[in-house]
Amino acid sequence: MNLIDYGRIILRRGWIAVLLAIIAAGAAFGFSQVVTPEYRGTQTILLVPSRSDLGLTEAALRLINSRQAYLNSTLRAQEIINDLQLDMDSGYLLGNTTIVPNRDSLAIQIDVDLPEQDRDSIGTIVSAWGQKLIDHQNDLNQSSRQEDRIQARIQDNVRVSQLQPKPSLYTAIGAIAGLFLGVVIIFILEYLESNIIRRREDVEKTLNMKVLATVPTD
Repeated sequence: MNLIDYGRIILRRGWIAVLLAIIAAGAAFGFSQVVTPEYRGTQTILLVPSRSDLGLTEAALRLINSRQAYLNSTLRAQEIINDLQLDMDSGYLLGNTTIVPNRDSLAIQIDVDLPEQDRDSIGTIVSAWGQKLIDHQNDLNQSSRQEDRIQARIQDNVRVSQLQPKPSLYTAIGAIAGLFLGVVIIFILEYLESNIIRRREDVEKTLNMKVLATVPTD
């Protein structure tokens, strides 16, 4: 098939792909309106050595995983629930909390994902997780000399953002998926009808001969 044939197919059946893209985009947008909104609160805690020499920095690198392990516990989750008087289970809170250490920046990022009904408290919950790490590190520093201590400090204010739904993203994905499905259907239809002769060019291509004249069907 040459470009002219592809152009003819687009003109004749392109509406199928366009229609499916519109339908899929509309369905995806409608789905985004019924999905329960979910929000994410993010807090980053930095581990800051009291001095910048290699030895203490290396010690902080070795400690960062243990600090993650300390936070990643239903015991810490239950303490936060008790402190904030939350109406949820410790397993549920921990299951919706992600604690990720970054060895390059000596930081621990805490993400808490909760549904819309907990949106107002999500910032407080994330701050409580961060404060747990700060308090724990401060307790450990009591038995260390001042110059050997590693401080846990808040990197920035808590950020709360909508995790889902994202109507524009859902709509774009739906449109692309619908368009792709439409193109597949078009080529399937063309394949099924590939043996049907409709035009002079089809006769010439099939018989490998020039058509000299045609008889009008009228």
